[in-house]
Amino acid sequence: MQYFLVKSEPFKYSWDQFIKDGKTFWDGVRNYQARNNMKEMKKGDLVLFYHSNEGKNVVGIAKVVKEFYQDPTTDDDRWVVVDLAPIESLKNPVSLETIKGDERLKDISLVRQGRLSVTTLKVEEFDRIVELGS
Repeated sequence: MQYFLVKSEPFKYSWDQFIKDGKTFWDGVRNYQARNNMKEMKKGDLVLFYHSNEGKNVVGIAKVVKEFYQDPTTDDDRWVVVDLAPIESLKNPVSLETIKGDERLKDISLVRQGRLSVTTLKVEEFDRIVELGS
């Protein structure tokens, strides 16, 4: 099992919309490191959903339901998508400020590479964020 974090601006695609949709393909990634992280995702891996720009909170947990394939929004074969499905909302959104202030989370990619839209997490980091959101 691997763990990831994906970011979305709520006005573009919110957690609430994701819940309504029940499943989505994660598109629009145009950064090679983020793309490579998506290529590492396997069916069943867990993913934290982070609202960027507005709110700046981890708001839910999703899972990978289909591994990477060609991004249908472009003919450029360098870009891929994965299918994600929501599992549950966090009871308490976990703010970026809380994450930055937690000694166990100070080195995660969300803090070190703030602009990266798809990042990997260690199991301990994933579990800590979920614990903070309980």
